[in-house]
Amino acid sequence: MRSQPKMQNIVLDGLWGNNPIFRQILGICSALAVTNLVLNTMVMGIAVIFTTALSSLTVSALRRWTPRVIRMMIETLIIAFYVILFDQALKAYWPDMSRNLGPYVGLIITNCIIMGRAEAFANANPPGLSFIDGFFSGAGYACVLLVVSIVRELLGMGSILGIPMPFFSSALWDRWIIMVMPPGAFFTLAVICWIFRSVQAAKETQVPGGKK
Repeated sequence: MRSQPKMQNIVLDGLWGNNPIFRQILGICSALAVTNLVLNTMVMGIAVIFTTALSSLTVSALRRWTPRVIRMMIETLIIAFYVILFDQALKAYWPDMSRNLGPYVGLIITNCIIMGRAEAFANANPPGLSFIDGFFSGAGYACVLLVVSIVRELLGMGSILGIPMPFFSSALWDRWIIMVMPPGAFFTLAVICWIFRSVQAAKETQVPGGKK
């Protein structure tokens, strides 16, 4: 019988070791589209966490009754259900944010991170572990998006969450308008991925005792 992965490994893999963005370079459409404002990014991150966690839980719970030949269609339907649920709730209770995010909430259905976790983990593990895996995979994705959005809004608008920041909102700082435009997203994400991968590479070459 195949041993189950440890919860600690699941958490660390989702947040860092197997991070969807800087390790797998997946789901970067949202990272480029909605990260010009921190608030928009936080809502998108919550949507991805909500969808990934509950989709993985549901796929795992139904895995023994899901025919293998149609499993991906069923997984897509499950993912679509949770995305539509979140999208409708957003339209009902926060219409301004729904308009700000536009079609990008609906496009979560096509996010390969969610389908990837369903195929790679939820199909082979119990519901509890699958929920945790989905949650922390979504959280790892959301954390990178949040870092990108903080850099973009701070340098491009001089604020974070709409709150003016000292120096960056003063006349001493010439705001980088390019940072709130699509090229700014590419540059910021590339630099962040480079930094994170460099840190990871340094850890992987580290041997016991702190010597390389």
